[in-house]
Amino acid sequence: MPGNNQGPSPHRDDDVLAEVRDLVEAMRDKMFGGSGDRGGANGGSAPRRSISPWPFVVIGLALYLGSGFFIVAPDQRGVVLRFGQVVREVGPGPGYHLPWPFEEVLKPSVTAIRKEEFGFRTIDVGPPARYRDVDPEALMLTGDENIVKLLFIVQYKVKAEPEETARFLFNVRDPVETVRAAAEAAMRQVIGSNKIDDVLTEDRERIQVEAQKLLQEILDSYDSGLKVETVKLQDVDPPDQVSDAFKDVINAQQDRERLINEARGYANDVVPKARGQAAQMLNDADGYRLAKIQEAQGSAQRFVALHDEYAKAKDVTRERLYIEAMEDILPRIQKIVIDDKAGEHTVPYLPLDQMIRPRAAQSAAEPEPGR
Repeated sequence: MPGNNQGPSPHRDDDVLAEVRDLVEAMRDKMFGGSGDRGGANGGSAPRRSISPWPFVVIGLALYLGSGFFIVAPDQRGVVLRFGQVVREVGPGPGYHLPWPFEEVLKPSVTAIRKEEFGFRTIDVGPPARYRDVDPEALMLTGDENIVKLLFIVQYKVKAEPEETARFLFNVRDPVETVRAAAEAAMRQVIGSNKIDDVLTEDRERIQVEAQKLLQEILDSYDSGLKVETVKLQDVDPPDQVSDAFKDVINAQQDRERLINEARGYANDVVPKARGQAAQMLNDADGYRLAKIQEAQGSAQRFVALHDEYAKAKDVTRERLYIEAMEDILPRIQKIVIDDKAGEHTVPYLPLDQMIRPRAAQSAAEPEPGR
């Protein structure tokens, strides 16, 4: 029928509202007691028992007071606030504070290591990791007015000492931006006091230590409650526009160091040998000197002894000297012995050329004294 498609009946809505109203009245009567006019099937009235509200009040008060219990984890430190003011700090374990809105507790982590990146940002940890350069942070001026591209990280955490956690929570509005600004200022100051060669090559460890020390001093002056764990240089390079020229300079310096090391190695090999040869020559000369001295002394002593014998018997000594000289000379010369008669019939001939040649060859073959 067309009349049935026009929507719900008004009488049905009134019945639903009446049922809801009856349900609310019944719940109120059960909780707080009361009497009603509603009758049963026999038209009479049934008595209703009243329920006291105090148990519900006690339960609610207990739940409210119990909301003040809290637990501080081992890696946290609790800071209790009373109407927004710090009243105490608590360590790990259970504790209690007045329920809200009188007191509340904040529990920051004091062992978690926080990290900030400077000169780059990690896009994807990978593997492989992907990064994005941030040149305004990376480009820094050195002490000799050169520019380097420096990427570094800072790791820090909240101090766990008394009152330091509250300083971290309330003395610095934005701890992350404070650390970033202080770290960049500290690194620029340290880089500005060093030459570019020191930054690029041998003094990177010293620069890290100085930057960490200066950053900690800045954060302590702010009463930030933060402790710098490490400042680590990731990459230190010249700007991209001049990187090729700087690489050539670095290669030249490395070649210079290599040549210097090779020269030192050659010197360490040759110098000891030369010193050994010189010491040997000195020892040989000293031995030759001692030998000549001993020989001269022996000759002198022999001459003195011979002179003494000659003084005692001049003729005998003269004859003995003559014989000893002949014994030394005659074996080295060519000789022919003939008697007087044969000598009268022999033509005297003296071969001077043959006598000079062997003597010249012999003198050339004898070594010079001192060699």
